[in-house]
Amino acid sequence: MTTSAAPSTSKATPKPSPVYAKTELDVWTLMNQVAASVGAVNLGQGYMSFPPKEFIKHAAQEALNENTHNQYAPPRGRPGLLGQLATRFTGRFGRPIDANKEVSVHAGANEALLSVFTAFLEHGKDQEVILMEPAFDQYTPNVIMAGGKPVYVPLRVTSDKDPRENVISSDDWKLDLAEFEAAITEKTRIVVLNTPHNPVGKVFSREELTQIGAIAEKHNLLIVADEVYEHLTYGVEHVSIATLPGMWERTVTVGSAGKLFGVTGWRVGWAVGPEKFISATLSAHTRIVFTSNTPLQEGVASAFRQAPEHDFFEVQRSEYETRRNRLMQVFDDIGLPYVVPNGAYYLLVNAAKLKIPRDFEFPDFIVERGENFKLVYFFIKYFGVSGIPPTEFYSEPHKELANDYVRFAFCKTDEGLEEAAVCLQKIKKYLKETSD
Repeated sequence: MTTSAAPSTSKATPKPSPVYAKTELDVWTLMNQVAASVGAVNLGQGYMSFPPKEFIKHAAQEALNENTHNQYAPPRGRPGLLGQLATRFTGRFGRPIDANKEVSVHAGANEALLSVFTAFLEHGKDQEVILMEPAFDQYTPNVIMAGGKPVYVPLRVTSDKDPRENVISSDDWKLDLAEFEAAITEKTRIVVLNTPHNPVGKVFSREELTQIGAIAEKHNLLIVADEVYEHLTYGVEHVSIATLPGMWERTVTVGSAGKLFGVTGWRVGWAVGPEKFISATLSAHTRIVFTSNTPLQEGVASAFRQAPEHDFFEVQRSEYETRRNRLMQVFDDIGLPYVVPNGAYYLLVNAAKLKIPRDFEFPDFIVERGENFKLVYFFIKYFGVSGIPPTEFYSEPHKELANDYVRFAFCKTDEGLEEAAVCLQKIKKYLKETSD
């Protein structure tokens, strides 16, 4: 007589997609946790450590007090904000922008980007998106979520100076046009253009944009222009590629109230472009989040209306340039070179001259992320100042281009920057050891 095997006590359980099953912490959470564990000055994540201007806060408070602002907004956006955006971009682009056809409001610029990708990419067809590295780390997952395939082309330093020893300009980071065009295939659909650039601080020149636009036109590509830092440039002109001849017809421009008004938690962004592009983007947006925050849309609309009487954007630019110059001065004094940013609010510091003590121990969760994470971790633990490892903005084949760098954000209080300056003085003795 045979006996049957005992029934298994284990039960099959549903499994998530491999894309989202990874438990690896995102770089922002990881570095914020390390910084908090030692009370480090946080110059890592690009959020403001100072409050918005009073008129901006008051605009949101007034909106919350209005009973009609507490229910769903139209998916395209509240009429007041759409009107303000149409007025702003009519002036910027030198062409009339239709608030009801050529603008859509989103749950932050990131959702606007996802909506554009979703609208223009088809699942199962391996359609490609060109990303210029270093590329903001949300681009890649957004492209993949939309069914696309990221293709990476790095900006390369072209300076005659050695960036490990000398201060260089963000202008020295160049897109190799031949390399860029060689990456385009019959499956390429989109090129993402970030200017002013995070984290380099590069502001693409009119000549560079014209060359990129000509290649996009030749291959019939959509340009997704991420211009969330368009108001923060220092002594150079920000040019929207959509303003160049023939480029409006193939460009969607994305922006952010979080960056524009210093309210990253409000999560209000927008997309601007030809009606057929915005209509498709709006359709995707409606399926992703349906609509965006009603009272804060009204708050942003009010902030736009009031900004001119406060000279807001001029004052803000001056304040940020002062912060930028202060942080550059800190590293001048220490003796570490950096990339002078012409835009945005990040400073890439080249720490190749820094010698980490041989007996310094790194936890496994840092070691497994590579040399650049070890460098940033050392800054946090030894010097008490947090940054972000820019290798996180690169694909695997190009990570080595960023191994020597640390990204610091200067959208911080004067007190925070001064505290960082004191902490970073400790670097000097480790540079002397390097030169021995």
